[in-house]
Parts: sequence; structure tokens; C-alpha cells
Amino acid sequence: MYQSKPPFRIGIDLGGTKIAGIALDREGVPRGEHRIASPQHDYDATLAAIGHVVAGLEADAGGPGSVGIGMPGSLSPATGLVQNANSTWLNGRPLKTDLATHLGRPVRLANDANCFALSEATDGAGADASIVFGVILGTGCGGGIVINGRLVDGPRGIGGEWGHNPLPWARPDEFPGQTCWCGRPGCMETWVSGPALAADHGRVTGQNLTAAGIAELAVTGNADAQATLARHADRLARGLAHVINLIDPHVIVLGGGLSQIASLYGALPDRMTPYILADHRSVDIRRPRWGDASGVRGAAWLWNA
Repeated sequence: MYQSKPPFRIGIDLGGTKIAGIALDREGVPRGEHRIASPQHDYDATLAAIGHVVAGLEADAGGPGSVGIGMPGSLSPATGLVQNANSTWLNGRPLKTDLATHLGRPVRLANDANCFALSEATDGAGADASIVFGVILGTGCGGGIVINGRLVDGPRGIGGEWGHNPLPWARPDEFPGQTCWCGRPGCMETWVSGPALAADHGRVTGQNLTAAGIAELAVTGNADAQATLARHADRLARGLAHVINLIDPHVIVLGGGLSQIASLYGALPDRMTPYILADHRSVDIRRPRWGDASGVRGAAWLWNA
């Protein structure tokens, strides 16, 4: 039977290709971890897969746990249905209600970028800061806002949805930009995600490389790869300066695969400076403490209250 204050917090990262889970004890120490492939285009199989991971984690931890889930998109506060998920088979579905029924307990859900931000603000790179903006730079692009340890989600469930705003201060050759999967042109996701970086390199050089391959080539001194990373850093800097002007976070933490590009941490602050509307323009941009585990840990911390 489910306990109102179980000894463990279970976090689930519901990704497009994998479902990862972790069980944390009350001090945040992992007591079990599981990862399986995500069912594709099958809602019922997704519910069953999450149930399988939760059961495995509870067996490892030796007890029941609260369940928090990081998901693509978000829940609409108006309808309770999933919205804006690039795992499109979730959209329009009552995922929270169905999971609560399937697991036999209440669940908490949040956008995966929000979970990343919550993790890094709770016991990660931004734990010493009052206002943290967490950025996901991976297959997609997103963000989350945490103020005094609490997620800021808003009445529409889209707080921090930075990736689907347009590239600010766009230059003539950047307008209107590529069409995003959301149907709008020029979203930040089409400029600063991993696939966007690779596509930009391909347009300029004719070379078909992954973002990781470009970063590796840049380290060897390849001028084309370095120029691609410079364009990417400039666009990311403009986008993050926009965030500074809107919410003025103490710390920005980068996550996702592109957060491993070491040159970003030196390049971004100076590139952001011209766009920040303040006399004190220094910015604090940090690497994530928990890396790939931040999303799943943040899902567990949804039950921190």
C-alpha cells in the first residue's frame, strides 16, 4: 500500500528514446537505477514501461517511493492533458491521471527541462543561488526557472519555455530562419540545439557531421569547425541575454549534450554583455553537477516539498 511519506523518492525521465529511473533516499543518495528503451508511438505501452521501471526501482531500494516524472512538453493546467510534447503520441492524453491509476498512487509531472533546473537548483551547480535558469541543449532546446527552490511554471504550464521563442536580434541572413517542429520559423531550438548546430555546419561547409564531431574537430584547430562553434555561441549568447533581461537569474546552468563543449563557458559571458540592459553585466554560467542524471534526479525532487 502506498505511504503518504514513503522512504524513497523515485524519479523517471520519460525521453523519446529511453526511460530512465532513479530511487533517492531522503538525503538524495541513489538506492537504485534503471533504464529501458521507450516504446515508440504507443501510449499504453509507455504507461506499462513506466510501471515496470518503478517496480524495479522499488525492488532495488527495498521499499515504496513517491513518483515524479520529467516529460517532454507539459500538462495544460486548463485541461490536465499533455501539450507541446515532441513525443507526439503523448499529446492530448491525461498522462497524470492514467499514471496515478496505473501505479496506484499520486504522481507529479513536470517538463524535462524544468526537472533539470530543479535538480541543479536543489543540490547541484546552482544550489547556492536564489534564481536559477536551467538550459537544455541537446536534441531539442528548453529551459526551466527555479526561484527559492521552487519551479516557476505559470498558469499555462509553459514557464521557462525558452526554446520556442525566436532568436533575438536576428541578422538579415538569420531571418526568418528554419521552420521548427512546432510550426513556427526561427525558434531558438532551430539555432542552438545539437541538430541545429550540425545543420548550420552543413549549410556553410557542405560537411555532414554531428555536433559532437564538430566539437572534436574544433579542438584540433580546424577553422571551419571553430567558426561553426563561434556562430553557435553568438546565437546562444543572444538568446541567453534575452533571458537575463526578462528574469535576471543569479546563475545559468547548461545541460544536455552541448553543455560538454568546454569553449562555451569562456565564450558566452563576453558575447552576452552587449545585449544585457544593466550597468553590471557579468553573468555566471556553470556546468551541471549531475550531468545526464540531472533530469531524473529533478523528477524525484518534485516531491521535495
